[in-house]
Amino acid sequence: MKFLLVFDFDHTIIDENSDTWIVKCAPERKLPNGLRNSYQPGHWTEYMGRVFVYLGDNGVKEDEIKRTITTIPFTAGMIDLLGFIGENKELFDCIIVSDSNTVFIDWILKAADFHKVFDEVFTNPAAFSSAGYLTVQHFHAHHCAKCPKNLCKRKVLKEFLDKQLERGVSYTQVIYIGDGGNDLCPVMFLKKNDIAMPRQGYTLEKRISQLAQSLSPVQCSVLVWSSAIDIMSYLKLLIKE
Repeated sequence: MKFLLVFDFDHTIIDENSDTWIVKCAPERKLPNGLRNSYQPGHWTEYMGRVFVYLGDNGVKEDEIKRTITTIPFTAGMIDLLGFIGENKELFDCIIVSDSNTVFIDWILKAADFHKVFDEVFTNPAAFSSAGYLTVQHFHAHHCAKCPKNLCKRKVLKEFLDKQLERGVSYTQVIYIGDGGNDLCPVMFLKKNDIAMPRQGYTLEKRISQLAQSLSPVQCSVLVWSSAIDIMSYLKLLIKE
């Protein structure tokens, strides 16, 4: 009996968006209007690339970015939940699928000593250039019309499950924990026995309920959470069964 926990990162594990939090490093803690207005739907990674160039041009160094990023608060109850998962790793495989980037997620998990809880992190590759600028790339290419250009979370989840099956690992249940519009695509991929856990009041919950109202509900069960303690309570019930 093994369960797969799939976590989004921004507004799920942490209570903020790491990409917008970084604006605290900018001069006067804001971005110029021209840069702010340069975002085009589906091209967030390119937009963040321009933000990182702006920060670099203004002399914002790696250590300052790291200091700022590691002050982002975890979502209510998340520290308890991740601690609980860490104590029960023989029952839970745990992955992150996020539109953030490797540098931010790595820093945050290591600062809180949670990096061992997660088996794999699937997110946009990032690194600091020799000039000290943070650069970010697309996670992969895909053909899904519903998802942003750089990342289809359904594709990531499907490929991970296929790879695990090749290794002889299959899961009793997949539990998907997220909040955003880009979490709907992988949730639509979940099977009848799986469970989607959308964060209360966020886009994913609204999208799932719109589908139910239009009589094309998702196949999996849905359990809404507002604190990660709600998620932990569910996992404790699963283990008891």
